[in-house]
Amino acid sequence: MTSDKNTVAFIVDQLSAVGGVSAKPMFGEYGLYCDGKMFGMICDGQLFIKPTAGGRTLAADLEEAPPYPGAKPCLLVDPDRWDDSDWLAGVVRSTIAELPLPKPKARKPKSVS
Repeated sequence: MTSDKNTVAFIVDQLSAVGGVSAKPMFGEYGLYCDGKMFGMICDGQLFIKPTAGGRTLAADLEEAPPYPGAKPCLLVDPDRWDDSDWLAGVVRSTIAELPLPKPKARKPKSVS
């Protein structure tokens, strides 16, 4: 089941205080990005945030679950918490601060004709 675009738009809007948050379609679901870092996913209408020490501290009551079969567990944010934009933005800011920058993509060698 894919996530509803209205749900994705709502979550991105709730994270507007973080600044620069975007959602990109991925395999029928969505990845959440900020500052070039993927910090979460929206899968089957559920919000998942990558687990970090700071994120776990601010969201100690959240359970961890994989967003899809075979994935590493992430913090599963209950939909009742989505309305608390200050809390949600705090968890996301803390998570982003601890995530490494993505590795630069290797350039493909030019083919000689």
